[in-house]
Amino acid sequence: METFKGALVVGFLKLFARLPWRAVQAAGTGMGWLMWKVPNRSRDVARTNLARCFPELDDAAREQLLGRTLKNIGKTFTESACAWIWPVDKTLSKVREVEGLDVLQAALASGKGVVGITSHLGNWEVLNHFYCSQCKPIIFYRPPKQQAVDELLKKQRTLMGNRVAPSTKEGILSVIKEVRRGGAVGIPADPEPSRSSGLFAPFFATQALTSKFVPGMLAGHKAVGVFLHAVRLEDGSGFKVILEAAPEAMYSEDPQTAVTALSSMVEKYVRAYPDQYMWSMKRFKQRPQGEPRWY
Repeated sequence: METFKGALVVGFLKLFARLPWRAVQAAGTGMGWLMWKVPNRSRDVARTNLARCFPELDDAAREQLLGRTLKNIGKTFTESACAWIWPVDKTLSKVREVEGLDVLQAALASGKGVVGITSHLGNWEVLNHFYCSQCKPIIFYRPPKQQAVDELLKKQRTLMGNRVAPSTKEGILSVIKEVRRGGAVGIPADPEPSRSSGLFAPFFATQALTSKFVPGMLAGHKAVGVFLHAVRLEDGSGFKVILEAAPEAMYSEDPQTAVTALSSMVEKYVRAYPDQYMWSMKRFKQRPQGEPRWY
Protein backbone atom coordinates (compact mmCIF):
# COMPACT_ATOMS: atom_id res chain seq x y z
CA MET A 1 0.00 0.00 0.00
CA GLU A 2 2.82 2.44 0.87
CA THR A 3 4.45 1.70 -2.48
CA PHE A 4 1.19 2.53 -4.25
CA LYS A 5 0.76 5.73 -2.24
CA GLY A 6 4.31 6.79 -3.02
CA ALA A 7 3.86 6.17 -6.74
CA LEU A 8 0.60 8.12 -6.69
CA VAL A 9 2.22 11.11 -4.97
CA VAL A 10 5.13 11.10 -7.43
CA GLY A 11 2.64 10.95 -10.29
CA PHE A 12 0.83 14.03 -8.99
CA LEU A 13 4.13 15.87 -8.55
CA LYS A 14 5.07 15.18 -12.16
CA LEU A 15 1.64 16.37 -13.28
CA PHE A 16 2.01 19.72 -11.49
CA ALA A 17 5.51 20.12 -12.93
CA ARG A 18 4.11 20.00 -16.47
CA LEU A 19 1.84 22.99 -15.90
CA PRO A 20 2.72 26.58 -16.89
CA TRP A 21 3.97 28.61 -13.90
CA ARG A 22 0.77 30.63 -13.56
CA ALA A 23 -1.22 27.41 -13.55
CA VAL A 24 1.12 26.00 -10.89
CA GLN A 25 0.35 29.04 -8.73
CA ALA A 26 -3.39 28.82 -9.43
CA ALA A 27 -3.48 25.11 -8.61
CA GLY A 28 -1.69 25.76 -5.33
CA THR A 29 -4.07 28.57 -4.47
CA GLY A 30 -7.01 26.30 -5.19
CA MET A 31 -5.63 23.55 -2.97
CA GLY A 32 -5.11 26.06 -0.19
CA TRP A 33 -8.61 27.45 -0.58
CA LEU A 34 -10.03 23.94 -0.17
CA MET A 35 -7.87 23.45 2.93
CA TRP A 36 -9.37 26.67 4.28
CA LYS A 37 -13.01 25.86 3.55
CA VAL A 38 -13.17 22.09 4.12
CA PRO A 39 -12.62 20.87 7.71
CA ASN A 40 -9.23 19.20 8.07
CA ARG A 41 -6.46 18.74 10.62
CA SER A 42 -4.01 21.13 8.96
CA ARG A 43 -6.52 23.95 9.11
CA ASP A 44 -7.24 23.23 12.76
CA VAL A 45 -3.55 23.27 13.70
CA ALA A 46 -2.89 26.48 11.75
CA ARG A 47 -5.91 28.18 13.33
CA THR A 48 -4.73 27.20 16.82
CA ASN A 49 -1.18 28.45 16.14
CA LEU A 50 -2.37 31.78 14.75
CA ALA A 51 -4.74 32.35 17.68
CA ARG A 52 -1.90 31.82 20.15
CA CYS A 53 0.76 33.74 18.22
CA PHE A 54 -1.34 36.72 17.09
CA PRO A 55 -3.60 37.53 20.07
CA GLU A 56 -3.57 41.19 19.02
CA LEU A 57 -5.63 40.38 15.88
CA ASP A 58 -9.40 40.14 16.03
CA ASP A 59 -11.15 36.97 14.87
CA ALA A 60 -11.90 38.31 11.38
CA ALA A 61 -8.31 39.41 10.77
CA ARG A 62 -6.91 36.08 11.97
CA GLU A 63 -9.34 34.18 9.74
CA GLN A 64 -8.18 36.17 6.72
CA LEU A 65 -4.56 35.48 7.68
CA LEU A 66 -5.46 31.79 7.97
CA GLY A 67 -6.90 31.83 4.45
CA ARG A 68 -3.83 33.50 2.97
CA THR A 69 -1.56 31.12 4.88
CA LEU A 70 -3.28 27.98 3.61
CA LYS A 71 -3.25 29.29 0.04
CA ASN A 72 0.48 29.87 0.33
CA ILE A 73 0.96 26.38 1.76
CA GLY A 74 -0.85 25.06 -1.32
CA LYS A 75 1.49 27.09 -3.54
CA THR A 76 4.50 25.74 -1.67
CA PHE A 77 3.39 22.20 -2.53
CA THR A 78 2.83 22.81 -6.24
CA GLU A 79 5.97 24.97 -6.55
CA SER A 80 8.00 22.30 -4.78
CA ALA A 81 6.71 19.72 -7.26
CA CYS A 82 8.37 21.82 -9.95
CA ALA A 83 11.59 22.15 -7.94
CA TRP A 84 11.66 18.35 -7.50
CA ILE A 85 11.02 17.55 -11.18
CA TRP A 86 12.39 20.45 -13.24
CA PRO A 87 16.02 20.81 -14.30
CA VAL A 88 17.86 22.89 -11.68
CA ASP A 89 18.47 25.83 -14.04
CA LYS A 90 14.75 26.17 -14.67
CA THR A 91 14.07 26.36 -10.94
CA LEU A 92 16.89 28.86 -10.42
CA SER A 93 15.37 31.08 -13.12
CA LYS A 94 12.49 31.71 -10.72
CA VAL A 95 14.87 33.42 -8.28
CA ARG A 96 14.27 37.02 -9.39
CA GLU A 97 16.03 38.89 -6.58
CA VAL A 98 18.89 38.15 -4.17
CA GLU A 99 19.65 40.26 -1.10
CA GLY A 100 22.76 39.77 1.03
CA LEU A 101 24.73 37.36 -1.17
CA ASP A 102 27.93 39.02 0.07
CA VAL A 103 27.14 37.65 3.55
CA LEU A 104 27.27 34.07 2.30
CA GLN A 105 30.34 34.73 0.17
CA ALA A 106 32.19 36.17 3.17
CA ALA A 107 31.19 33.18 5.30
CA LEU A 108 32.43 30.73 2.66
CA ALA A 109 35.72 32.64 2.39
CA SER A 110 36.26 32.64 6.16
CA GLY A 111 37.87 29.21 6.26
CA LYS A 112 35.39 28.09 8.92
CA GLY A 113 32.44 25.78 8.59
CA VAL A 114 29.26 27.48 7.36
CA VAL A 115 25.86 26.74 8.85
CA GLY A 116 23.05 27.83 6.53
CA ILE A 117 19.98 28.34 8.72
CA THR A 118 16.45 28.46 7.38
CA SER A 119 12.86 27.85 8.47
CA HIS A 120 9.57 26.69 6.95
CA LEU A 121 8.96 30.10 5.39
CA GLY A 122 8.43 30.74 1.69
CA ASN A 123 9.77 27.90 -0.46
CA TRP A 124 12.69 26.00 1.04
CA GLU A 125 12.98 23.67 -1.98
CA VAL A 126 13.78 26.59 -4.28
CA LEU A 127 16.15 27.85 -1.58
CA ASN A 128 17.88 24.47 -1.53
CA HIS A 129 18.79 24.78 -5.22
CA PHE A 130 19.99 28.35 -4.75
CA TYR A 131 22.17 27.48 -1.75
CA CYS A 132 23.64 24.48 -3.56
CA SER A 133 24.46 26.70 -6.54
CA GLN A 134 26.74 28.72 -4.25
CA CYS A 135 28.51 25.85 -2.46
CA LYS A 136 28.23 22.10 -1.92
CA PRO A 137 26.52 21.76 1.45
CA ILE A 138 25.08 18.80 3.27
CA ILE A 139 21.33 19.43 3.49
CA PHE A 140 19.69 18.18 6.68
CA TYR A 141 16.13 16.93 6.18
CA ARG A 142 13.36 14.81 7.62
CA PRO A 143 12.62 11.87 5.27
CA PRO A 144 8.99 11.49 4.08
CA LYS A 145 7.11 8.28 4.84
CA GLN A 146 6.78 7.11 1.22
CA GLN A 147 10.02 5.57 -0.06
CA ALA A 148 9.34 6.63 -3.67
CA VAL A 149 9.01 10.26 -2.58
CA ASP A 150 12.14 10.02 -0.42
CA GLU A 151 14.14 8.63 -3.34
CA LEU A 152 12.91 11.45 -5.58
CA LEU A 153 13.84 14.11 -3.02
CA LYS A 154 17.30 12.67 -2.39
CA LYS A 155 17.93 12.61 -6.13
CA GLN A 156 16.71 16.16 -6.77
CA ARG A 157 18.33 17.65 -3.69
CA THR A 158 21.75 16.32 -4.72
CA LEU A 159 21.75 17.25 -8.43
CA MET A 160 24.37 19.95 -7.87
CA GLY A 161 26.96 17.73 -6.25
CA ASN A 162 25.93 18.29 -2.65
CA ARG A 163 24.82 15.66 -0.16
CA VAL A 164 21.81 15.12 2.09
CA ALA A 165 21.61 13.88 5.68
CA PRO A 166 18.41 12.49 7.23
CA SER A 167 17.39 13.54 10.71
CA THR A 168 18.89 10.44 12.31
CA LYS A 169 21.84 10.00 14.69
CA GLU A 170 24.07 9.20 11.72
CA GLY A 171 22.79 12.23 9.81
CA ILE A 172 23.41 14.55 12.75
CA LEU A 173 26.96 13.25 13.13
CA SER A 174 27.67 13.76 9.42
CA VAL A 175 26.49 17.38 9.65
CA ILE A 176 28.65 18.07 12.71
CA LYS A 177 31.70 16.50 11.05
CA GLU A 178 31.16 18.55 7.89
CA VAL A 179 31.08 21.79 9.86
CA ARG A 180 34.18 20.84 11.89
CA ARG A 181 36.13 20.17 8.69
CA GLY A 182 35.19 23.59 7.31
CA GLY A 183 32.38 22.52 5.01
CA ALA A 184 28.87 23.93 4.61
CA VAL A 185 25.53 22.57 5.79
CA GLY A 186 21.91 23.61 5.53
CA ILE A 187 19.53 23.16 8.47
CA PRO A 188 15.87 24.10 9.09
CA ALA A 189 15.92 25.63 12.58
CA ASP A 190 12.22 25.53 13.42
CA PRO A 191 11.12 21.85 13.65
CA GLU A 192 10.39 21.05 17.29
CA PRO A 193 13.21 18.98 18.85
CA SER A 194 12.93 16.42 21.61
CA ARG A 195 12.72 18.00 25.06
CA SER A 196 16.27 16.94 25.87
CA SER A 197 17.59 18.55 22.69
CA GLY A 198 15.97 21.94 23.09
CA LEU A 199 15.19 24.87 25.35
CA PHE A 200 12.07 26.99 25.56
CA ALA A 201 12.49 30.45 24.05
CA PRO A 202 10.07 33.28 23.20
CA PHE A 203 8.42 32.94 19.78
CA PHE A 204 5.69 35.48 19.07
CA ALA A 205 3.34 35.63 22.04
CA THR A 206 4.31 32.27 23.49
CA GLN A 207 7.17 29.91 24.30
CA ALA A 208 8.49 27.40 21.76
CA LEU A 209 10.83 24.47 22.36
CA THR A 210 13.80 25.41 20.18
CA SER A 211 16.70 23.20 19.09
CA LYS A 212 20.15 23.64 20.62
CA PHE A 213 21.72 21.96 17.57
CA VAL A 214 22.51 25.04 15.44
CA PRO A 215 23.68 27.29 18.33
CA GLY A 216 25.83 24.42 19.58
CA MET A 217 27.75 24.32 16.30
CA LEU A 218 28.24 28.11 16.34
CA ALA A 219 29.14 28.52 20.02
CA GLY A 220 32.39 30.40 20.52
CA HIS A 221 32.57 31.24 16.79
CA LYS A 222 33.55 27.68 15.88
CA ALA A 223 31.55 28.14 12.65
CA VAL A 224 29.77 30.94 10.77
CA GLY A 225 25.96 31.16 10.69
CA VAL A 226 23.98 32.56 7.77
CA PHE A 227 20.19 32.82 7.61
CA LEU A 228 18.68 32.04 4.22
CA HIS A 229 15.07 32.28 3.00
CA ALA A 230 13.35 32.24 -0.39
CA VAL A 231 10.15 34.25 -0.09
CA ARG A 232 7.40 34.46 -2.69
CA LEU A 233 7.13 37.70 -4.65
CA GLU A 234 3.75 39.41 -4.55
CA ASP A 235 3.33 39.35 -8.34
CA GLY A 236 3.69 35.55 -8.38
CA SER A 237 6.61 35.64 -10.82
CA GLY A 238 9.07 33.88 -8.54
CA PHE A 239 11.11 34.40 -5.39
CA LYS A 240 13.43 36.70 -3.53
CA VAL A 241 16.31 35.04 -1.68
CA ILE A 242 17.33 36.88 1.49
CA LEU A 243 20.59 36.15 3.29
CA GLU A 244 21.64 37.61 6.64
CA ALA A 245 24.46 36.98 9.08
CA ALA A 246 23.55 35.27 12.34
CA PRO A 247 23.52 37.80 15.22
CA GLU A 248 26.38 37.86 17.70
CA ALA A 249 24.16 36.46 20.47
CA MET A 250 23.84 33.18 18.57
CA TYR A 251 27.57 32.57 19.08
CA SER A 252 27.16 32.74 22.85
CA GLU A 253 28.37 29.74 24.84
CA ASP A 254 25.33 30.16 27.07
CA PRO A 255 22.74 27.87 25.41
CA GLN A 256 19.70 29.88 26.56
CA THR A 257 21.11 33.13 25.17
CA ALA A 258 21.96 31.50 21.83
CA VAL A 259 18.64 29.65 21.48
CA THR A 260 16.69 32.82 22.30
CA ALA A 261 18.61 34.70 19.60
CA LEU A 262 17.86 31.94 17.08
CA SER A 263 14.15 32.02 17.88
CA SER A 264 14.13 35.82 17.63
CA MET A 265 15.65 35.69 14.14
CA VAL A 266 13.09 33.18 12.90
CA GLU A 267 10.31 35.33 14.37
CA LYS A 268 11.71 38.39 12.61
CA TYR A 269 11.31 36.75 9.21
CA VAL A 270 7.93 35.21 9.96
CA ARG A 271 6.61 38.59 11.12
CA ALA A 272 7.78 40.10 7.84
CA TYR A 273 5.97 37.40 5.82
CA PRO A 274 3.38 35.92 8.22
CA ASP A 275 1.21 34.31 5.55
CA GLN A 276 4.19 32.48 4.00
CA TYR A 277 4.98 30.48 7.14
CA MET A 278 3.85 26.86 7.48
CA TRP A 279 1.53 27.44 10.42
CA SER A 280 0.02 23.98 9.81
CA MET A 281 3.16 22.51 11.42
CA LYS A 282 2.69 21.35 15.01
CA ARG A 283 5.39 23.72 16.18
CA PHE A 284 4.15 23.87 19.78
CA LYS A 285 3.43 20.25 20.75
CA GLN A 286 5.76 20.40 23.75
CA ARG A 287 4.65 22.93 26.36
CA PRO A 288 6.36 24.32 29.47
CA GLN A 289 5.63 22.38 32.63
CA GLY A 290 2.08 22.97 33.84
CA GLU A 291 0.80 24.37 30.54
CA PRO A 292 -1.91 22.29 28.77
CA ARG A 293 -1.30 20.82 25.33
CA TRP A 294 -2.54 22.79 22.32
CA TYR A 295 -3.31 19.99 19.90
